[in-house]
Amino acid sequence: MTTRPWIGVRWAAGHSGPSGLGLRDVLAHSRNLASLTVGPPPALSALYRLLYALIARVTGLDELGEDRDDWLDRRTEVLGSGVDPGRVDAYLEPLAERFDLFGPRPFLQDPRLAEQCPKPAGVNKLIFGRSAGNNQVWFGHHRDTAPHFPGAVEAALNLLIWLYYGPSGRCASRTAGSTTAADMSAGPLRTSLSYHPEGANLLETLLAGLTPPESTVRRTADLCPWELPGLPDPLEAPSAYPGVCSRLTGGWQHAVLLVPDSGGEKVRDAYITWARRGKQPRTEDAYLMWQISQQENIYPRPADSGRALWRDLDALLLKEPGGSARPHRPAVLNSIPELEDILDRLSVRALGFEQDGKTKDIQFVSATTPAVLNAIEEREPHNARRIGDLRVAGERYGKRLEWAVKRAWAAITNTSVGDCPWTHQAAALYWSDAEELFWSRVHERDFAQAWRDFRNLAESTFDGVTRDAPPTPHAMKVVEEARLELYGGRRRTRRNAA
Repeated sequence: MTTRPWIGVRWAAGHSGPSGLGLRDVLAHSRNLASLTVGPPPALSALYRLLYALIARVTGLDELGEDRDDWLDRRTEVLGSGVDPGRVDAYLEPLAERFDLFGPRPFLQDPRLAEQCPKPAGVNKLIFGRSAGNNQVWFGHHRDTAPHFPGAVEAALNLLIWLYYGPSGRCASRTAGSTTAADMSAGPLRTSLSYHPEGANLLETLLAGLTPPESTVRRTADLCPWELPGLPDPLEAPSAYPGVCSRLTGGWQHAVLLVPDSGGEKVRDAYITWARRGKQPRTEDAYLMWQISQQENIYPRPADSGRALWRDLDALLLKEPGGSARPHRPAVLNSIPELEDILDRLSVRALGFEQDGKTKDIQFVSATTPAVLNAIEEREPHNARRIGDLRVAGERYGKRLEWAVKRAWAAITNTSVGDCPWTHQAAALYWSDAEELFWSRVHERDFAQAWRDFRNLAESTFDGVTRDAPPTPHAMKVVEEARLELYGGRRRTRRNAA
């Protein structure tokens, strides 16, 4: 995988080359690459984590040095000079066999599964979106009796998705030592949404995505899976991850082994089962937005394909954005303000997979903000707060609109206030226009009485949705009464004490 062209790339202006590169050239030419063209979104999220660990290794940013300022200065130097290809080769060449997708110790896989599992799971199980076993056909007519063998690139990307976003529950049986089990826990990123800063080229993106390691971290102990002297014991209780690199490439609950065809260009079968019996230590991923539940438990904000990214923007710019969930800004953004030379062109890419916590996969999620990280609280505290207020105004009138159409529908149909067709219609109309309005205001840094625009949008949406109400006096009356919800509801007056 160091030289095999399996990572899709887009070259920066003035540079050209193949559309796919191996790990070696992606790192060595990162300054000349505009971006990666890898999909689906959870595969890109997983690949970013691997590349963060690799670029930290080859640039020496895997250790803090004298202090945080020293680390920040060295990151700035790499930003100016680029990645030294010689250092990339010096790191990858001794480990080349462990980066081979089909080698004796295959990349990110466990070769012991061929003996420890009684049978493979099949390639349809490996590829997300395909039906497998007795499941119904949805995206293609894939049958276990006549499987379509995926190419090595497709298989490698789905391998990454399994490691980071794989399901929990039943799996293929595996016998390790005297232990036989057929169940697994969910992957470390399952259900979550990752936030990644992105710059004008891949080097900026990867350096902006690094977080300063703790002062106690030593690269000799902070190991990635391909750096370990041997394969991990699946029965040994996992220990805490000592540093950034091990956290980025650890925590996997699934073990996978790809079975190549005779030519080594396609995958004809796959083993998929559990990787560890012990519970993984809790680590707070630096690319997730952590929030607090009503039971005071911390959990990552889940991926939601129906929620636009702008609705989370103040939680990305502010350290303490407020709200009942008390979200914490992703830790990766805490060292962004020091990248002064590129701050004006840094955007945020949100990548995830809407899923339930067990086996149900719903939809991939991907969205990108404009270059807004120059308004992060440490740089522009006033504007960051005003952006937060703008988001709150948009949310307020969106929620009021939802309640207003529900009230109108319930009164007209004489039903309870619950889900109704007007709710979905109003949401489809309001949120898309509200997003356009939000970004326009942010781009122009115009926050004066922006709430009026959201209120006007809610009013016009309410009028459009309720236009289908029956032309009766009763319906007209209850619609106008429900309209009051757009302005906060009917004002209640206190009765004077007798």
